[in-house]
Amino acid sequence: MSTTYVPNGLNVECLKLLLNSGADLSKKDYFGRSPLHYTSVNGSYLCTVALVKAGADVNELDVNGCSPLHYAAAVQTPHRVEQNCPDKQSSSDSDEEAQWCLEFLLQSGADPTLRDSKGFSPVHYAAACGDRHNLKLLIEMSFKCVEDVESCVPVSPFHLAAYYGHNEALQVLSETLVNVDIQDSMGHTALYMAALRGHSPCVELLLLQGASYAVREHIHRWTPLHASAASGQTDCLLMMLKKAEQNDIIDLMDIHGQTPLMLATLGSHVDCVHMLLERGSKPDTGDRRSRTALHCAAVVGSEECVLALLVHGAFALCRDGYGRSPLHLAASCGHAGLLHPLLHAASLSDPLDSLLDYSAYTPTHWAAYHGHNDCLEVLLEYRPSSFQEGNTFTPLHCALIAGHDGAAQLFVKTMGEKTMNLRDAKGRTPLHASAYAGNVTALQLALTCGSDVNSVDYTGRSALMIAAENGHTSAVDILLHQASTDLSLLDINRNSALHIACRKSQEMCALLILAEIDDPSLINTTNTALQTPLHIAARNGLATVVEVLLTRGATVLAIDEDGHTPALACAPNKDVADCLALIISTMMPFSTGTSCGISLMKHCGIAASHQPLSNSVPIQLITEEP
Repeated sequence: MSTTYVPNGLNVECLKLLLNSGADLSKKDYFGRSPLHYTSVNGSYLCTVALVKAGADVNELDVNGCSPLHYAAAVQTPHRVEQNCPDKQSSSDSDEEAQWCLEFLLQSGADPTLRDSKGFSPVHYAAACGDRHNLKLLIEMSFKCVEDVESCVPVSPFHLAAYYGHNEALQVLSETLVNVDIQDSMGHTALYMAALRGHSPCVELLLLQGASYAVREHIHRWTPLHASAASGQTDCLLMMLKKAEQNDIIDLMDIHGQTPLMLATLGSHVDCVHMLLERGSKPDTGDRRSRTALHCAAVVGSEECVLALLVHGAFALCRDGYGRSPLHLAASCGHAGLLHPLLHAASLSDPLDSLLDYSAYTPTHWAAYHGHNDCLEVLLEYRPSSFQEGNTFTPLHCALIAGHDGAAQLFVKTMGEKTMNLRDAKGRTPLHASAYAGNVTALQLALTCGSDVNSVDYTGRSALMIAAENGHTSAVDILLHQASTDLSLLDINRNSALHIACRKSQEMCALLILAEIDDPSLINTTNTALQTPLHIAARNGLATVVEVLLTRGATVLAIDEDGHTPALACAPNKDVADCLALIISTMMPFSTGTSCGISLMKHCGIAASHQPLSNSVPIQLITEEP
């Protein structure tokens, strides 16, 4: 806490007056702090002496487990006085008084090994606040404090001083350590902490003390070089690079195979990138996914890093584990500004490279799929033929299936309307892709450009079937009312669009299609499993669709390949359907030879298994009692 400085003589007189008046020494505030805690945190020597002589407990703990010694060790008197008391003489007196306060508490039996609720001792507090005088005093007056310096539970005072950049405190602590590379529970060394935070004086001191820049932490297996490169701490990185005796240390890989150069690039730390490259870091080293620093620069969109890597000989056409070049990643992420230098470098490396990844997709495909129009303009201007290179699922397909109608319009404007009837390896046109996405604007664009609405892919499916399967009611409505779709088209399994909508339980799509069917024969069309739309709608519980089908003339006596009528198709499985057939046959007073009764039993698997019964025996004889 910070208070206005008052001469200690006046403070102690007030305190003595309170004590003589019967003030309770054991009284604590909401945080469990006694008067001795407050005199300690203010470094008030005479008041501390008065309280201790009056019987105050020097090892009393507050709610955080802190004793008065914790607070006395953390006093930063010069900082406090500089803020509140410009008198230099008062500053010097207060500084000495704070040290006397700490020394008096130690001499009065304060335990320097007490730890707060987080496991920190007074030595930790002094190190975190950077007071070298308090540290020296604690270490000199208690051998147990020396043990705390090397204790890494939860973290050592040495790490705290490095983390907060207290160079003088770090110097005091290093003199007591045998090993300056002690690691905390996560494997961090003091050099790692200082390098990560950019405390260059601490890094310099630790390097002079022999700290290693190759020790790895436990989680990512980073070294201090990785830490400084990832956080862009140029001065710290330079100090360690100058100290390095082996060139191979510069490209040490972490658990993901990333080098300091890759981490510097991912953070767009251009100065660190230049420094590492000039010191011999290899730009084409790949990580576990074979991605290089140039791939990293393409992902984050750092033009300066890309140029630095290219100037130092980075290969523009390097491929990752999926065959993607930096151009693929730049186009995918929408970094149009990177495409020009990368394309230029690629043309110098191999002008005939078709820029295909292992799925035969070009950067144009990736830009189209993510709807980056600015990237598409650059790529199409550089190489218009890239539109039809690689995978036959063209960039136009990619744009439409992802719902980017703006990118699709750019393609049509650049390449012409003929592109709307291009087919991929599965026979799908861009109209199929639009129907799959359910993008109304893209559908209208495709239809306006002359796309054949009745074109089917190699499985016999039209755009209407695909839209119905995915439940895109708006797309189904457009294809029905604006494009004169042929409703009699059947796929390779002889499913109509109505079959497909019912099978996927797309009730609204099925009703829209039903509203446009005038031919009763289409209502009762059977697929290869001899199922009518009524079979499928009944099986999926589409009550409204079943009702409409019945009013439109759907036959209730149609038999599928399992011998089930639409009514029996409602059964959850074939065995239940067979049982229902047997029960229904005994409930209905069919006469011998009645077609309905015979059909129920003829295709029933249970009845068919009773071979001794003659096929000519009437149904009612089977159920009669002897």
